[in-house]
Amino acid sequence: DQGFRGALTVAGELPGAAEEASPGAGQDDRGQDALHEAPVAVHRTEHGQDHQQGGQRQGDAQIAAQRRRRTLEDLIARTPADGLVAGIGAVNSALFGEADARCVLMSYDYTVLAGTQGMQNHRKKDRMFELAEKWRLPLVFFTEGGGGRPGDTDALGVAGLDCMAFHYFGGLSGLVPLVGITSGRCFAGNAALLGCCDVVIATHGSNIGMGGPAMIEGGGLGVFRPEEVGPLDVQVRNGVVDIAVRDEAEAVQVARKYLSYFQGALPDAACADQRELRAIIPENRLRIYDVRRVIETLADTDSVLELRRGFGPGMVTALARIDGRPIGVIANNPTHLAGAIDSDGADKATRFMQLCDAFDLPLLFLCDTPGIMVGPEAEKTALVRHASRMFVTSASLSVPYFTIVLRKGYGLGAQAMAGGSFKAPIFTIAWPTGEFGGMGLEGAVKLGYRNELAALDDPAERKALYDQMVERMYQHGKAVSTASHFEIDDVIDPAESRTWITRTLRSVPPPAPRTGKKRPCVDTW
Repeated sequence: DQGFRGALTVAGELPGAAEEASPGAGQDDRGQDALHEAPVAVHRTEHGQDHQQGGQRQGDAQIAAQRRRRTLEDLIARTPADGLVAGIGAVNSALFGEADARCVLMSYDYTVLAGTQGMQNHRKKDRMFELAEKWRLPLVFFTEGGGGRPGDTDALGVAGLDCMAFHYFGGLSGLVPLVGITSGRCFAGNAALLGCCDVVIATHGSNIGMGGPAMIEGGGLGVFRPEEVGPLDVQVRNGVVDIAVRDEAEAVQVARKYLSYFQGALPDAACADQRELRAIIPENRLRIYDVRRVIETLADTDSVLELRRGFGPGMVTALARIDGRPIGVIANNPTHLAGAIDSDGADKATRFMQLCDAFDLPLLFLCDTPGIMVGPEAEKTALVRHASRMFVTSASLSVPYFTIVLRKGYGLGAQAMAGGSFKAPIFTIAWPTGEFGGMGLEGAVKLGYRNELAALDDPAERKALYDQMVERMYQHGKAVSTASHFEIDDVIDPAESRTWITRTLRSVPPPAPRTGKKRPCVDTW
């Protein structure tokens, strides 16, 4: 998608040359030529015609702050823009109009001093961050590079730790959407900026770390190849990377889709036949199913973008559209721990709540959980603290949120999927397959009827009584019974779920205009 990459960057070729540059290839002439193209991007339309989309690049005349050690001619030739290309342009303007499409784009250039952070490009970052704050502009940052640059000589000082870039960038969190994209090697200061972003998109073969091989070796921690430090498979599983992609072309497509959720509603709202929802949950309550099918069916066609799929597999977090409106979805995944909430799942859901609340996206919770995970091994993960984050964060939400119980709604886990109480969401409804209890049925029977079960010596009689008690509690906790006691608002035909959501979204007032943040920040974790 070269045409769109141009439209996003508004600076002609940006990161592509770095893909082909060898590590430390700061002398790549072709990369420099590409960076000196005119600040006009070619954008391919759906009809295959090209048109030009102009934009503003800033700071191209900069060179590295190394005049005391290198000639001016050498610096001009070898360090264009001091390795950081930046500008202001438009993303998705055909969908949302120019006013909502404005965006800051920045990219380190790995062909210039390995994309390191020099004195001048720190100043350029400060400038762009201040513009993003002043004009409330989303920011997309290609962060490939090697971190701080020790070779700059044209400055007074010792360590440069008084640079303001990280302070300014951290201050943008929760104010404007921040998108980080990396390919190749992203270490030290570059990785710190990437980690501040709301979403981290990384290409195949990426390595991300708070220190590269030189820093690791210098600290006496061993000798490693760059490929051994923070490889993509590690950073996906541990939650650092939100979305893994094949290459930069796909990364830009994903970035464009991600930004669209924060740019407004869309008029086209085609969706799957909602009657399909009736058949997704198996009649046998002990059989699992794919909750992602529920999300894809509920949402507008091709509108779902899942975040952090490789981390916290017991929880699914996704951006989507329903009737053209952007919305966040948090769902228990019954294929992992039967949907029980563990530490990683709680952290994943909590951060996603913060993200959606910061930018006024309503939240839909799809509940199917036997509760919060228990056991000695679970407690070793500091589960008490991690799980409780869901209660604290959901209690501070200001966006509309709703809960649909697909099947299991048990104990504290179910409350965590409903803002802490079934009365906290605008509505809490259930499908006919819903079942409820203060704890899992089996555990409730074993705990509540321990003496009765222990009084039976015959194992067969004990098993029969146990099954009878479980069935009795299941019938008592069925969705219709729970609704009759008004613990939930209603039991609905699954095919009506989308209607409930769209009608409620139309019923609530739009978010109030604001000039500052709703939340201090979006937690990086």
